[in-house]
Amino acid sequence: MGTFHILNGDCLAEQLKLTKINQDFIICRECLIDGNVFADNLSEFWKFRANFISETFGADDYQQKVVQEFAKINQIPEGSDVYLWFENDLFCQINQWFVLSLLSKRADLKLFRVFPVIENDTDIWKGFGIATTETLEKAYKSKVIFLSQDIELGTNLWAAYKIQDFVKLKELSKQSTNCFQYLEEVCNAHIDRFPKGNSKGRPERVIKYIVETQSKDFQEVFAEFSAREGIYGFGDLQVKEIFERLI
Repeated sequence: MGTFHILNGDCLAEQLKLTKINQDFIICRECLIDGNVFADNLSEFWKFRANFISETFGADDYQQKVVQEFAKINQIPEGSDVYLWFENDLFCQINQWFVLSLLSKRADLKLFRVFPVIENDTDIWKGFGIATTETLEKAYKSKVIFLSQDIELGTNLWAAYKIQDFVKLKELSKQSTNCFQYLEEVCNAHIDRFPKGNSKGRPERVIKYIVETQSKDFQEVFAEFSAREGIYGFGDLQVKEIFERLI
């Protein structure tokens, strides 16, 4: 038995090291918002993802950096408490859905969601990036337990996402839950990524508008896109791919 923390990225781990919270971290180093995520089994899934990460980002340490980290979930002692530190944006939520699909096989664990402490409405998509030691410890104390229906919801969201079942995503996004905030808005933002008729997807439309009306400098475009569309949680790599395609 013990307490373990699953974190969406290494930056949060560095922040938490400054708190009094125990340091048993499992770090999710994926970007499942990008690339193929459908596979018949987990072994095939890791193979697909390793190829995608290598071809897209030139990283060849996927097995060590990513797969071995996720493997720690199976090593968590029975009866332990597991805290999921994920932000509310689409990038983080997709990763969390996947993590819940893995944890759903560990009924012997007690799961908790840790939400970022957001004091201003304008900062809702900035998540833990603006956290202080004080707000991180406050977030930890304010955790919300995952009930069985919440875990099932996360697992079903992942199942719908990986096959791009938009009808199911919309249906699931309307379910009442204490463990997912802004779920309907986030699912709709994902669906809006895809073109309808002759219209481009929402991120492309926004970036095109910024380029045409404000700046063609990538850093300025990225900053403006993040301010307008923080709900996506895109990093510079996601925005740059769209930016270069449009330019």
